[in-house]
Amino acid sequence: DDGGASRMSIPELNEIRKAIDGIDGALITLFSKRLEEVNKVVKVKQKHGLPAAIPSRIEEIVLKIRADATKQGFPPDVAEKIWRLLIKEMIKFEESHLT
Repeated sequence: DDGGASRMSIPELNEIRKAIDGIDGALITLFSKRLEEVNKVVKVKQKHGLPAAIPSRIEEIVLKIRADATKQGFPPDVAEKIWRLLIKEMIKFEESHLT
């Protein structure tokens, strides 16, 4: 229970929440575009008999994300956790589509 905080009508807070909701929508759009590219990766991996998970590529991505996060002032540990989860889920997606 948040003590009614989610129902509060504070104009300043409502405006900030609208901005966050817009950013969340933009993130979903970007994740959808990323998934389109992952679908292309699946086709290439099928063609060349590659596995869904390629550990060296995973670590390459994580290092880049940590560096990008640091440059943007976003906590790199948080970025890494988010991306490791994203990568894990994308590997599951790839595995389910690699035949």
